[in-house]
Amino acid sequence: MKRATATTPTAPPPPHGHQALSDYITARFDEFSRSQKDVAQYIVDHLDEAAFQTAEELARRASTSSSTVVRFSQALGFEGFPELQQAARDEYRRRPAGAGAVAPETSVAPLFSLDQTEYETALATDHVNVEETARKLSRSEFEAAIEAIASAQKVLIAGTDQMAFFASYLRHLLSLLDIRAEVVASPSQEALGRLSRIDETTLVIGLSAGRPHPLIARTMKLARHRRAPTIAITDATLSEVARLARVRLYYSSNSPAYVRSHTALLSLIQALAYGVYSRDAQQYDMRIKAYRLK
Repeated sequence: MKRATATTPTAPPPPHGHQALSDYITARFDEFSRSQKDVAQYIVDHLDEAAFQTAEELARRASTSSSTVVRFSQALGFEGFPELQQAARDEYRRRPAGAGAVAPETSVAPLFSLDQTEYETALATDHVNVEETARKLSRSEFEAAIEAIASAQKVLIAGTDQMAFFASYLRHLLSLLDIRAEVVASPSQEALGRLSRIDETTLVIGLSAGRPHPLIARTMKLARHRRAPTIAITDATLSEVARLARVRLYYSSNSPAYVRSHTALLSLIQALAYGVYSRDAQQYDMRIKAYRLK
């Protein structure tokens, strides 16, 4: 019985026919529980991993439990995770070259030999993360982000926990270009005061990894309510932060370790700053030189 199921996966409910798994998940995203949304986000953005990992490995990557992965599979109409995984494999194999996380040309000449050490595996994964981020980024979205930053009267960058470091680093890069920005990194009285000053002239940039912190979601909702321009920088395309933003920048955070990789995020932030700098390099060079002489 199980052998037959493995070769013929249970398809999603008939009304959806042969719709791709990632499209089907995206269409039903709002129906899932909070923990199931974590699994949904991870599968859509890391289809290649979902296609070949065990339920336990997928659960660890999505910061949830293996039982949640199984329940999520059943919520989609599958008998269990093996059937969902088969559907993920079918979609992954149908994707054209370059559409997945690792294009064929990246696997032809690997950075290291097959018997990689732990640090070599981590470095190789980061290499792929940067390439995947570059492929998935929309040039129009990126240029829109640069324009928004360069023309903003005020900038507010929201990032908590591990994202707080990157929020601070982005603020530092912008300060070198004479663009003053404030950071919201915790629900302190001072931070809440900064949120209260958001208006139509404030550019709000929200950073998130995985499930967004409630403070970041609250910040983006407030910005949207007050019609402020917004940019989301996230590793989950189905993230609530991304859905609330006008401009969405995605980065890949795959990692063989127990924490997400932020190499691509760092590259993305530096690319944003460089994009603003390139609009008037001569003027900014004078500004940066003066700053360093202080």
